[in-house]
Amino acid sequence: MKPFVLLATRAEDEAADGEYEAFREAGGLRPNELVRFRLESEPLPAIDPDDYSGFIVGGSPFNASDPVETKSETQIRVERELGALLDVVVERDIPFLGACYGIGLLGTHQYGVIDDTWAEPVGPTRISLTPDGLADPLFGTLDETFDAFVGHKEACAVLPSRAVLLASGASCPVQAFRIGRNVYATQFHPELTVAGIITRIRVYRHHGYFEPDAMDELITAVEQVAISQPTRLIAAFVDRYARR
Repeated sequence: MKPFVLLATRAEDEAADGEYEAFREAGGLRPNELVRFRLESEPLPAIDPDDYSGFIVGGSPFNASDPVETKSETQIRVERELGALLDVVVERDIPFLGACYGIGLLGTHQYGVIDDTWAEPVGPTRISLTPDGLADPLFGTLDETFDAFVGHKEACAVLPSRAVLLASGASCPVQAFRIGRNVYATQFHPELTVAGIITRIRVYRHHGYFEPDAMDELITAVEQVAISQPTRLIAAFVDRYARR
């Protein structure tokens, strides 16, 4: 089959490699079936979307809604490159799944409002599917309500006019939406397991997601959580869009 692409922006190898393995394992993909481009370290090469089954954007320490003057040259380049790719993805309705940072990028691209109104602390949150979510070919594989891991400083405050709301939550009303038939974004992390979020808690201890001294307490809390639903979304994405 044609491989999927993971567009990654994490500079820390432990978090970056863990993210790659999490998406690969959840999708049941072999290493050659998930190609990774680490955009924080080098520019996105010229790629032909027809060479791939679909695109995935993972999470990031970047925030799409940060004032331009505070963004690094790397972030500005990354967002310019991903914006150009989204031009093609949305126009051609190419399979796309953006997680966390991905919803900020897609929401901004589609003229929604991304800001810090609905930021959520690191940990589990309860998510509910909308009627459109229940009818969606990907989200319909999940239970109507489920828990997932989150941890973000920005979120979609105003849904893009073209977007279909698929999932919501009490602490963040826009947890997932779709543009067209095949372009998806989630605020929650569908790839994260307990082990995965513990790795990120350790790696991003000093990145402002929580008080550094609270790390051990936070790890103890997430160790008590059972998360099983969200990875099914990645499996459904792969099953639906794998092109052989």
